[in-house]
Amino acid sequence: MSTKEQYQSHQETILQAERSLVLFNDHENTFDFVIDVLCTVCEHTEEQAEQCAWITHYKGKCQVMTGDIDELQHKASLMSDAGLTVEVQ
Repeated sequence: MSTKEQYQSHQETILQAERSLVLFNDHENTFDFVIDVLCTVCEHTEEQAEQCAWITHYKGKCQVMTGDIDELQHKASLMSDAGLTVEVQ
């Protein structure tokens, strides 16, 4: 395998492994509830969770976490079960 092929293979592996968990705005959940879920599920600090909640409120969505797809799908499931709208991208 050439150096170029090795580099491309490495880049593809990185792209496959690193995904984002995105939280979308809704009009049903309170700020406090969203903050609590982010602290519990994503292990955010209170400050991180509050910043994500505000970004989601003003911009419509926020990347709340990155990681491998299996971990993010599990967290997305927990957050969705709690009533939040999330997506792994």
